[in-house]
Amino acid sequence: MAKRIDVSGLTAYYSTFKAIEDISMTVEPRSVTAFIGPSGCGKSTFLRTLNRMHEVTPGGRVEGKVMLDDENLYGSGVDPVTVRREVGMVFQRPNPFPTMSIFDNVAAGLRLNGSYKKSELNDVVEKSLRGANLWDEVKDRLNRPGSGLSGGQQQRLCIARAIAVEPKVLLMDEPCSALDPISTLAIEDLIGELKEHFTIVIVTHNMQQAARVSDRTAFFNLAAVGQPGKLIEIDDTERIFSNPSVQATEDYISGRFG
Repeated sequence: MAKRIDVSGLTAYYSTFKAIEDISMTVEPRSVTAFIGPSGCGKSTFLRTLNRMHEVTPGGRVEGKVMLDDENLYGSGVDPVTVRREVGMVFQRPNPFPTMSIFDNVAAGLRLNGSYKKSELNDVVEKSLRGANLWDEVKDRLNRPGSGLSGGQQQRLCIARAIAVEPKVLLMDEPCSALDPISTLAIEDLIGELKEHFTIVIVTHNMQQAARVSDRTAFFNLAAVGQPGKLIEIDDTERIFSNPSVQATEDYISGRFG
């Protein structure tokens, strides 16, 4: 079941450098929340704190709290690997495992997380590929390398791989930035379908994409180069794009900076 995210007072560091500061927000279950803002303002850093990927970076650490329903993801004794199973991530560039077949790409996480009978794997792989709107395109070549697919298909394969382990949240870091317009539309349509089952957070530099796919939009900014990024405003997407509360949000959306 999709879960709610409650973030309070979150600050993230790279060694001594403070990348983002004092961020608090709620992400509702079965919704799409878009993060927008100029380059370098901490959107992707914040996204990576939501499944403890940030601490994989040398010197990466956080202060504050990220609650997934009633569990503090940074609580003592919480296993980061378990967190990343519950909070999946799709990256900017499609990254299928190059030496693996389409089938094995989708099954990889399942095999890591437990023992499955062949029939069970077959069922989950098909379900996941159908969930990513890719099954009909690849069902006759499941044993061929995933790296042989087109860019848009590779990204949907990565989404299938992410949802195969049944996460509660799906994070997407600019999932369409490396794709052509037709593939981008396919991913956007897919996001609309996936939110029926998952809580989705997406980072995007594309204002139109944020307006099209998200229910709520969060605008991030930084006061100056070298200063930490901050959450300036979060609201319903329609309101952010039509009547934002903060002048800086309107300036960014209208193209006056960024």
